[in-house]
Amino acid sequence: MSLKYQNILIGIDGSSEAEWALKKAIDVAKRNDATLVITHVIDTLSFAITETYDTAPALDKAKEYALSLLEKYKVQAKENGLSNVVIEVEYGSPKTFMTKKMISKYEIDLVVCGATGMTALERFMLGSVSSYITRHAPCDVLVVRTPEK
Repeated sequence: MSLKYQNILIGIDGSSEAEWALKKAIDVAKRNDATLVITHVIDTLSFAITETYDTAPALDKAKEYALSLLEKYKVQAKENGLSNVVIEVEYGSPKTFMTKKMISKYEIDLVVCGATGMTALERFMLGSVSSYITRHAPCDVLVVRTPEK
């Protein structure tokens, strides 16, 4: 068993918590000379309630936004000394896609995620992505908390 991480996954949603977690992921990847996989999973559940409408334009817009976000973060990672950075946009449930697809696809040995400021009701209704990943990921998980403001 190695104590060095080789492939690190982080899911980005554009929130300040995710950006804080990205900084930590970049630092851990740099110390371990690891590949950093940055992903954004477009939550198709939010589009399901509008199935009577043509959701293609909204999905295209969401993908365009996600790609621009990921490109920005890739540049940030490279400027901070990482040479192996992969970005990927996918569709589905972020928590299940990351744990069931991304981890095996990239042989991930560490998932980094931001803790959210959800209320108890939001967690009950939506489920916390970081909670789900912590319970279901077959590898180490680092949940990053933002500093107090």
